Amino acid sequence: MKFFVDTAETDQIAELNALGMVDGVTTNPSLILKSGRDILEVTKEIAEMVDGPVSAEVVALNADEMIAEGRKLAAIAGNIAVKVPLTWDGLKACKVLSGEGHMVNVTLCFSANQALLAAKAGATFISPFIGRLDDINLDGMELIADIRTIYDNYGFETQILAASIRTVNHAFQAAHIGADVMTAPPAVIKKMAEHPLTDQGLKTFMADWEKTGQKIL
Repeated sequence: MKFFVDTAETDQIAELNALGMVDGVTTNPSLILKSGRDILEVTKEIAEMVDGPVSAEVVALNADEMIAEGRKLAAIAGNIAVKVPLTWDGLKACKVLSGEGHMVNVTLCFSANQALLAAKAGATFISPFIGRLDDINLDGMELIADIRTIYDNYGFETQILAASIRTVNHAFQAAHIGADVMTAPPAVIKKMAEHPLTDQGLKTFMADWEKTGQKIL
């Protein structure tokens, strides 16, 4: 499974990238706002930091303006994936932009039917939102499984990008089902390394080591 980092904070991206934990980055207007940076400036900086796709989201609502914004964002760097919403206009923009050779991430997906349409429109990535479905008492992982089945049935090349990952269980379940990519905040990715038995084992080892009175350095 590929790991995309869901942030516009360049210091956090750099830390994870140094460990080989960054296969790409996703941003959105909310993350840009949180960073306090200019969208074009921060997107360019992130694209220069990582080798993989960097999703940059359009803010227009009609197809023509989405296409124009998408072209401007794609011109920032060769690894930009233009992010468009899963609306009818978004699908139109996806078809045009993907036809021009740009990577397109179709976001805000909440149903398998929407995912099927995005694949037909040539999406590079489809972003089903797990956590937001869980918020309204629906099972976000069922959606990931349904999309996986449909895409495999017909050989669609669109990659399933599990989004709105909020817990380490979300990360595990998405990988277990077979999502191609997950995008998660840095804190969730780092938390995947934690386990109480690891902590307890380390505590025991250190106590025993202290009793030996030895040093390695």
